[in-house]
Order: sequence, then C-alpha cells, then structure tokens
Amino acid sequence: NPKVIEPKWQKIWNDTKIYEATEDTARPKRYVLEYFPYPSGAAMHVGHVRNYTIGDAVARYSRMTGNNVLHPMGWDAFGLPAENYAIKSGISPQEAVAINVENFKAQLMQMGFSYDWSREINSTDPSYYKWTQWFFLLFFQKNLAYQRESLQWWCPHDKTVLANEQVEDGHCWRCGSLVEKKSLEQWFFKITDYADRLEKDLDNINWSESIKTMQRNWIGRSAGAELQFTILSSKFTIPVFTTRPDTLYGATFLVLSPEHKIFASGELSISKEVKDYIKQAGLKSEIDRMETEREKTGVFTGAYAVNPANGEKIPVWVADYVLPGYGTGAIMAVPAHDKRDWEFAKKFQLPIIHVYDQEGADTNSWYHGEGIVKNSGKYDGIATAQMREKIVFDLAKKKSAKEKINYKLRDWLISRQRYWGAPIPIIHCPKDGAVPVPEKDLPVVLPEVKSYEPSGDGRSPLANVPEFVNVKCPKCGGPAKRETDTMDGFACSSWYFLRFADPHNDKKPFDRELVKRWLPVDDYIGGAEHAVMHLLYARFWTKVMFDEKLINFDEPFKTLRNQGMILAPDGRKMSKSWNNTIEPDELIKQGYGADSIRLMELFIGPWNQSAAWSVEGLGGTYRFLQRTWTIVQEFLDETKDQRSKIKDQKTVGHNSELEIQIARAVHKATKKVSQDMASLGFNTAIAALMECVNELYKIKSLPTGQAGQHNFGLARSVWQENLEKFVQLLAPFAPHITEELWGQLGNKDSVHLSQWPTWDKELIKEQLITLAVQINGKVRSEILVDADIDEETATTMAKNDDKVAKILVGKKIKKTVYVPGRLISLVV
Repeated sequence: NPKVIEPKWQKIWNDTKIYEATEDTARPKRYVLEYFPYPSGAAMHVGHVRNYTIGDAVARYSRMTGNNVLHPMGWDAFGLPAENYAIKSGISPQEAVAINVENFKAQLMQMGFSYDWSREINSTDPSYYKWTQWFFLLFFQKNLAYQRESLQWWCPHDKTVLANEQVEDGHCWRCGSLVEKKSLEQWFFKITDYADRLEKDLDNINWSESIKTMQRNWIGRSAGAELQFTILSSKFTIPVFTTRPDTLYGATFLVLSPEHKIFASGELSISKEVKDYIKQAGLKSEIDRMETEREKTGVFTGAYAVNPANGEKIPVWVADYVLPGYGTGAIMAVPAHDKRDWEFAKKFQLPIIHVYDQEGADTNSWYHGEGIVKNSGKYDGIATAQMREKIVFDLAKKKSAKEKINYKLRDWLISRQRYWGAPIPIIHCPKDGAVPVPEKDLPVVLPEVKSYEPSGDGRSPLANVPEFVNVKCPKCGGPAKRETDTMDGFACSSWYFLRFADPHNDKKPFDRELVKRWLPVDDYIGGAEHAVMHLLYARFWTKVMFDEKLINFDEPFKTLRNQGMILAPDGRKMSKSWNNTIEPDELIKQGYGADSIRLMELFIGPWNQSAAWSVEGLGGTYRFLQRTWTIVQEFLDETKDQRSKIKDQKTVGHNSELEIQIARAVHKATKKVSQDMASLGFNTAIAALMECVNELYKIKSLPTGQAGQHNFGLARSVWQENLEKFVQLLAPFAPHITEELWGQLGNKDSVHLSQWPTWDKELIKEQLITLAVQINGKVRSEILVDADIDEETATTMAKNDDKVAKILVGKKIKKTVYVPGRLISLVV
C-alpha cells in the first residue's frame, strides 16, 4: 500500500539524513542538479515532475555505483509572479514566497526525491543575495557593470524593462504583452567582452547541438572587415562592418540607421525631411523595422561618401531597416547581392552593379553566395573567397580597412524597475557619482513596503521609500541617494550552483577548495527554454570568476540534459487555463503512489522526447509494482520457516536448471539496466525490469511436485540472492517500495546505499543466435547457430543451408564477410 510505505520511508530518510553529501574524497564525486525552480503558488503537475525524476534516478544510480553524490535543491524566488500575486492579493512577496516554498518542498518530498536538504538555499534570503550584490560590485570594479541612458524594451503590463533575450516576437516573455521602447538610465553587464569565449568554448562542453546552435546564433559571431567611407565636404568617416568586402565595387550607396551619431554631430546639414523621418523611426519597434516583407522607406541625406575601393561618389541615405545595435549602424548597400538593398534600390531608382558571376543566377535580379569576380577592376576573374582576403589586405595599407569580428550579442540589461528583486548596491552622489556600497554594509536589505505597484514613469516602488533612498555617500559623507532599481532575477541564478558547495558561508560566497571539490556540475537537467538566458548568463559569470581566480574552471556545466515535455492526455501543453493539468498529489491520494508516477515519468518514452501523459500507462506501472511486491511476498511466505538460514547461506554456483534460470533472468536484466542507465535509457531499463518480473513469475510457477506450492523451496538461496538484486535494480526508479522490500528480505542498511549489482558474463551468454545469410547483398536465408560460433564454422553452415546451396550451384564464392552475431555475406 503506497499510502502506508511511502510516508514511512520519507520520514526515515529525512530523519537519518542518508542523502546528505559528505566531504569524503575517497570516492569520486558526482554533482547532479536540476534547474533552480521557481516556487509558484500553483501546484506542481506531472509535467514538472519529470525533470526532477530524471535527476533523482541519475543521483540514486550514481550513489549505488560508488560515487559521493551532491544532489541539492533550492529556490529561485525573486521575480514578477510573487510580486504580481502580492499586488492582487495584498499578501507581501515575502509571505507569498514562504507559503509557496513550503508547498513546493512538500510536493518534492512526497515524490521521494533524494535531495540534500541541509544545503537548501533561497535567492530571496538576504544571506544569499548579499553575495549576489557582492558579485555586482566585483563586476563594477572590473568595469563589467556600467550605467547609461538608452532606449530599452518596456513591458507596459509589468511596468519594467526587459533584456533583449526576454522579448519574443515583440512580446514580453513572461506576460505576453506587446512591448514598446522607453529611454531610461539603466545598468548593464558587459557580457560582450566575453562574446568570443562564450562562442568558442561551446566546443568544449557536452551539450546538445540544438542548444549550442541557439547560443551561437544569439551570440552571432561573424568574421569580416571594417571599411572606412569618407563623407565628402566633412571630416566625418563612416565605418562599415561587412562580411562581404569582396562585393565592395558593387556598393552604390550607404544607408545609415536613424540613430547614427552623425545626425547629432552637427557635421551634416540635416533637412526637415530627414529630421521628421528620424523622429518617426524612433516610434517603431525593432521587430517592425526588421520585418523583411514590409515596404522599404528612407530619405536621402544630401551627403555623399567615397567608395574606398574605386573612389566613386555614392549617396548617403537614412533608412529604418538599418539598426543601431549590430555592426556600426551603417551598411554599404550592394543591391545586386542583397534582397533588402535590392528592394531599396528598385524603389528609389539607385544604381545596381553585379560584381560576380554565379552559375544559373538571374542577372536581372539579386543573388548571393560565391562566384567569379567581375566589374571589380584588378580583381576580375578570381573567386570571391580569394578576393575577400586580397581587397582587405590592399585597403589595410591605405588604412581604409581592417579585419574585424562582430557579434549580434548586446550587453545584458540588468536593471528592473520592480520591487521584488535584489537591490543594486550602488549609491549616487552629486559629487562622486556612482559609488559602490562598502562590502561591510552588505547586504543592502530589501525593505518592507506598503505598495508594490510600480509607477508608469520607469521608477521602482523603492523610490517611494525615503528611509531607503536617502543615505550618506560612503566616499565623501555628503547627502546621496541609493539606487532604486533591482537586479534581474537571472543574476541570482547565474551563480547558485556554486553556493550549493558551501551554502552556509557568511564570510564569502563560497570556499574555493569546496567548489574545487564539487564543481563543475556533472549533470545539469532542465528544459531548453533558457538556452539564451540562464545558461548564457551562468557561463558568463563563471568565466568572470575564473578570470578573478575565484574558481579553477570556466564552464559551469559539464553535461546538459534537456528533458522532453510531458503533455496533457489531449496532446497540448499542460496549463491551468486549459484545465488539462494532472497533479501528482491527486494521483497519490487515489492510491497510485509516488513510485508508480515516477516509473511512468521515465517509462513513457525517451527522456529527451516529449510525450502525452497516459492514464492507462500509469495503471501499467502500478500493476508492475504490485506484481513485484507480490512475488517477494510469496517468497517470504513460503520460506518464512527458513529465513535465518537462507540469509546466511552463500550461493556457490548454480547447480540445477531451475537455479540457472532464476539467475539468468536477473543477470540479463542487470546487464541491460546497467547499460541503459549509463546512457539514460530509463524507458528501456524499466522495460527490461518488467520483462524480468514476467520471467520470474514463469519460473516460480514451474511444477514442484507439491500441489499449491511454488518452487521457492527448491532454490531458496538463489531466489533470495536474485530477488535482492532485482530490488536493487528497481531502486533508482521506485525508491519507496524497494526500500520496504529490501528490509523485508533481511537487510538492515538502506538499499539506496547498497552496491550496484554485477552480472556473470558466462551465465547470460546466449545459447543460440540467428545469423542472416546474404548472397550479393540480398538476404537469402537464416541459420540457427551457437552464440560463440567461429567464422569458419559459420561459413560452412551457411553454405550447407538448403536455400543457399541451391543458389550456389555452379557459382564460385569470390569473397566472404562475417559479422559476428549478425550475418554471413557471400559474394559470387
């Protein structure tokens, strides 16, 4: 009865603290971590449970295979959900988070996850965010944190700015509202300083290629050249980044972004038409401006630039399809070889020059790619790839070009105009500017407030707390004002995996030696939704710490495992709004128990693929556990008079056919489950266990000579030994039932601290196998042979097969290929 045994063992595990990691260095370490969860008020559904079940199975298996396992849990509890809940309900975020954490923790514990709760951390605890603030100051001292006024994405619903990564198709990533632009004084982390390392080091980590590709695309590294275009009748030079300097002779005009600094420099005489266009462009979102299908707009500035390749005078335009954030905010327009430039040139009747030939290309339209250079002076006739190197080399002599690497990645906007976040530890002094809060004064504690509603003008609710805002400057002692923006919640989750190594340290974020002992994380498990947010930010922070010699590694997560989503039975994503969520609490109340749910989470399909929840499938895993329970109970009932003798008796070999069958069934399962666990093949491992139970039921029902009796008494010690092995194999997946059965079988210590079983190669060797026989690549027959047959014997048996022999009549075998265990291939 799961309702009886599961709470029993959860209490024992909690009381005995058997899952606490130790500083034992004799055993190899294994750090298993699931994503830092946000403790929402809503109940955890079975979709959430899969992530934690995968991590727990890995952690339990690792302990049993001799590793000292660190498997911690904590709460990423700053952010908008708790704050919005506080605004609606009147409950403070502090209270809401405390309630939610308690609820979430209870749900995790009732699933039997083997966490080291002694290391529990909470990002909203001042003892934790003190060190998030400490890292902010480290970034500030290293010029990696800075403040500037800029146009930023603004969510009118949540009344806060968003980082580029938090805008999805023009909408807020959290609430879905259409975003807009607002000019505000903001804090940034200079992640662009690490763009090159963040891109290159992806080659050194065991992550899925899809996640690596997402990060590479977001970083957007491109190798090219920066070319200098001189503005006629001006001292101004326009730098232009291009990945195709080989098309320079085809550049027939320049296009500047409306935000280009030349328009504010006074170097150009700007017409009213240009001014109006720039003003209108500022009202559009970058999403709108990047829309490839919309009609191109632009205005001629009246200025001309000089093409550095041929000295030709080309017009300078302003157009909103050029963005300020990438490159230099200016492009050389080559309409013959770029779709946007082609459309622009056609609309405004600007020159179009094709500068390379391409087989099959339509010279009456634009085309891109590679080809043979033409209309490019001395470079005519060579390949475009060759010209790229030559022209940059030649122009560099005249200081008109230089090789350059460019990135799409922008600096990380860290400011948030909301209450529920870690305060930014900066004091603004009229005399000394931005002054860091002294380390001795950390943490800057988030004060209690009456209203959590942010103002619409870009100010945080903290701006309305005079006792928080008005302070003395730490540098000069004069009157100053505290920064009222709070940090993006991703700041707290950018280093939490390090804190788990030393969670109670009040002198520094962590002890370097303890981090060296446990980090980097061996198995990091979670969804793919944070590929260009949390995962990128965590890598950035880790590299900064490595450079500061705080740690001895520069990548935080050795292996990243992105689990597939559990969908609702209707095939849609589980959502309260669709009323299709399935909660584990309810299933446990119904009597299925946590073990059945855990098995279903892993058996439903490959761990990294999505699958729809199946009520019938849950019934299947429940019945499997009942069959497992029953066979052990029957063994215990029939051998209860000999229990003490059986446990003490050592099994030496397997003398009878019955004993061999029992052992072979379990040893085959041991090999399969062990191999599958190494590759996270949970579903196939569980299938092997189900098959093993079926086989054991057949064996125990073989005739005994006594009516109503099973044959447990004929091989008592072998049954004992192999039922114990089976229970061990099941333990990572179904921890409660296995702990109970392990004790009933006479063991005193926990099954989860036992040594993972091994298998006997000779015992599980297949007796007979089927070999396919091919003739000239086509299967003509199959032969049944001994599993350890040699090539010569296999070839002879293949040639003597009736079907094969008939085909070989009058033919000579030119070649024989033998693939052990699979086939004989004859070439005639």
